[in-house]
Amino acid sequence: MSTSPLAHPPRRAVLLGGLATIGAAAGSALAGIPFALPAHGAPSSAGPLAPVSPLGAGGPDRSAFEPAEQRFATFLVTLADIANDVDDSDTELRGFVRGGWWRTPAEPFNARISELVYVLAWFVTTERTWNPYRGDPALLARLDAVLDYYLRLQHEDGSWPEYEPQERSRAATAFALGYLSKVLEHLRSADLLPQRRASITAALHAAMTWFLDPANTGIWQPDRVEFVNQPMAGLAGCVKALALDPDPRLSASLRDRVAYLADHGQSPAGFLYEPRGMDIAYNLNVTLSEVIEIHDGLGHPVLLPLVRRLADWLGYANVPEPDGSGLISFASGAARTPMYFLDDATTDFQQRDLGSVLSERVPPLRPFYTTAQDRDRIRADWAASEEPVPALAPGAVNPRIPANIGYGEHYPSRRAKDLALAQMPPVRRRRFTELRTDPQDQYYLFVRRPSHYVQAFFGTRPNEVVRAGFGLLWHPRGGAFVHGGQNSNTECWASVLPNGGTDGASNLTPTFYDGPVADGHVVTDFSGVGDLGIAWATTGGNITGAALLTDDGLVREISATMDAVEQIPLVLMPSDDLRWSDGTRAEYGTAATAVATSATLTRGDVSLVIDWGTAVEVSLTPTQRTYFADGRRRAHMLRVPHGTAGRITYTFTG
Repeated sequence: MSTSPLAHPPRRAVLLGGLATIGAAAGSALAGIPFALPAHGAPSSAGPLAPVSPLGAGGPDRSAFEPAEQRFATFLVTLADIANDVDDSDTELRGFVRGGWWRTPAEPFNARISELVYVLAWFVTTERTWNPYRGDPALLARLDAVLDYYLRLQHEDGSWPEYEPQERSRAATAFALGYLSKVLEHLRSADLLPQRRASITAALHAAMTWFLDPANTGIWQPDRVEFVNQPMAGLAGCVKALALDPDPRLSASLRDRVAYLADHGQSPAGFLYEPRGMDIAYNLNVTLSEVIEIHDGLGHPVLLPLVRRLADWLGYANVPEPDGSGLISFASGAARTPMYFLDDATTDFQQRDLGSVLSERVPPLRPFYTTAQDRDRIRADWAASEEPVPALAPGAVNPRIPANIGYGEHYPSRRAKDLALAQMPPVRRRRFTELRTDPQDQYYLFVRRPSHYVQAFFGTRPNEVVRAGFGLLWHPRGGAFVHGGQNSNTECWASVLPNGGTDGASNLTPTFYDGPVADGHVVTDFSGVGDLGIAWATTGGNITGAALLTDDGLVREISATMDAVEQIPLVLMPSDDLRWSDGTRAEYGTAATAVATSATLTRGDVSLVIDWGTAVEVSLTPTQRTYFADGRRRAHMLRVPHGTAGRITYTFTG
């Protein structure tokens, strides 16, 4: 929940159920449901709004767009549909954007839906040869209605709701600060809607007062700041709003909160909390873009040390595939949105791309962005295409994409990116043991040995979606051979009990040894460790495990209170050769069973032998999870029953 405890009753609560009597014009799917919609007074206008005219046949001329502004094209062809979904009934719902274009729940109380004001405002205020909507009176009137509704949703204390009408939402308020300040800037530059501009200014002041208050523990937790992308977005919005309307008191509060977030929003391990654990996708795709907004508005890179520590973390949590397809990510350890992979070259319509600006100052970020050469090629191909520009589907109209464009870009050259890839720790070094810890009893383990690289999580899981234990087994020439899934007991690398439970879905208390668990000694300093031993146990003690990581691979030993199965998420390619111990071959993409003592997966000149020692019936099941744009890599679940005790070795040869 992104909700502040600083709750005050709104000036006015309109029972949405009562809207059912107003007539069909309201069109609310929620009529008759007894909850309160926080709205301050009646709409400021009445009567039907003229529809916005759609683009003519054929859509826009692709060649008319500047390369960096090609991202506007899909918004352009969708604009009339979005604008014409604005409610123009003479009810409290006037100005609500229907259609489910952005954010869920798609309900009138969700202020985040109104973030679409930025899209409408940009087109009605910005002159481009390909933009026929600049100054369009129908679009302007609908923008005004959405702004009116957005402002009426604001609570008296300055906050906005998201998941329920009376909620004081950290996220909704943070992003409102950003979008409304940008809209205000556009309206002032075009000298449009002067009365509405005054209302926006007042709303932003109230929101900043609420948001920047150190006593607001729904945002500024005393130990660690949760969901860091949200307060970071709020700070970026405050920077923009205060540039438009300076306020010394709020500016001092802003500087204080930026420093507080830098001190309390980043784990000692290096990641930014989402919510209380690591999440590569949010850190990379969302938060870095907000850092750039703060730097741009303040005129200096105040958060650069935070970015450098994050980039260092990302270098361990991601590893490049040797064929150049892209990066494999530590998905099983993610506490929010798992990012299983990142293509070497992505399509242009990425929110992540704004972060490329930081890669000029922080070279370790370069592996995460498309090269300038690839971006130029992709854009040239887009401009030359004769296909109509596709419209955006409902749910896909992300206003952050057009909002980011004005901040620029800095894609690395191919040479600069390749040099940065070569400097990533698993590529540059053949041997290390890196344990990153967080005070919340979180242990992130990264082990490089000559034949492999392993990622693992132990300790107390930040939440229920994280899967503990090993998450990746990678070879420097062969790439990813085993890769565990997040938020699933059927796709993680784990021991599985008859009821479907796994040790991956438990907290796993670890102990680390220099050498085998049975005869090694406990270590906390890994600088001189050779073979690394690890012991762990589930919270209830129904599974205990031990592993030994050697130069050639690893050994897993499992003891359970009932019969268990070793579940191994193999990553297979069509050209791979997977054979059972009797020499028969298992086919890519095909379910299979076999009675075998081992399996050998060969990729090029590298083989991984998985040996469980006893002839048992094992199964191989392909999943829907594929990797990279070409989809050639596919996860297949190998399941090996081993009773109450099992010993499985993973050995690389070649």
